[in-house]
Amino acid sequence: MTTYISVICAVLAGFILSVILTGRLIPFLKKHQFKQFVREEGPQAHLSKTGTPSMGGLAITASAIAAALIISAVFGVFSVRILVVCITMVLFGVIGFIDDYEKAIRKNNDGISPKQKIALQFGFSLAFAILAYFTSGTLSAGFTAGNAAHSSIWIPIWDHYLDIGILYIPWVMFVMIAFSNSVNLTDGLDGLASSVTALVAFLMTIVAYNSGFGEYPLFYAGIIGACLGFLVYNHNPARIFMGDTGSMALGGGLAAAAIMMKLEIILAIAGLIYVMEALSVIIQVWYFKKTGGKRIFRMAPLHHHFELGGMHETKVVRLFATITLGFCILAFLLSVI
Repeated sequence: MTTYISVICAVLAGFILSVILTGRLIPFLKKHQFKQFVREEGPQAHLSKTGTPSMGGLAITASAIAAALIISAVFGVFSVRILVVCITMVLFGVIGFIDDYEKAIRKNNDGISPKQKIALQFGFSLAFAILAYFTSGTLSAGFTAGNAAHSSIWIPIWDHYLDIGILYIPWVMFVMIAFSNSVNLTDGLDGLASSVTALVAFLMTIVAYNSGFGEYPLFYAGIIGACLGFLVYNHNPARIFMGDTGSMALGGGLAAAAIMMKLEIILAIAGLIYVMEALSVIIQVWYFKKTGGKRIFRMAPLHHHFELGGMHETKVVRLFATITLGFCILAFLLSVI
């Protein structure tokens, strides 16, 4: 049975492992030239960050997963469910790793093509969606969702499980791809993605615990600790970046566990900053093409809009973290109404 003590242990384990692994990863990445290459068309202030070690997500993913699996085993709540979520997190992290590796080899910030990235995301999310659809209560939320169909979505406030049948598969794929890309877009300032994700994971830990999900609170608790440990080195001025390796893994992991618990809408509310970041890019591209070169934002994603408006990146990070805290409070209230 998951207890407050086990959740705290998972946070501490994730934090300690992350601090140790990230600290050792920095010199290794420097030695092997796995460094960040900043786009020239990005904010000019970011050009000084070129050469900072990337792929720090390796430490985040390893720490979060190790903490979740070890603590769940120690407290007797280890199951195939948490293993599936951890594997999914690793697979999405692999996509980011391939992208980061390509960037390091080519010495630029292009990485693999968008089509290649989407193809991999499509394949992994399809496999996860099919698994979630056909396993019913075995791997999904059947043990707490009562008689809810495995192909259902929980609607907050209404407190009703809406069965969408076979459409559940594309729904899951959309959530997985959207979150992995949204967290990836949020990773643009020192400490931004890790601080926002720590808060979102904290909210999901509370909701999962209150809802009676045995192992998933430990998974999210591991992410909290891993992100906070990474922040020790990632706060401004960052000594290491998580890269796509970390952001893709975090997005995939957050979404996978939420889908298993039928809490993807709660996750979307808590992580509205991710949604806003992604929408800012979509709107910017659409408006640019529609108007023949005009822009709505100074630069997208949204955090660059504030940065180019004269706000220092540390203030942007604090602002986005504060907004995320507000969204998390709102998500919590909606989960208990």
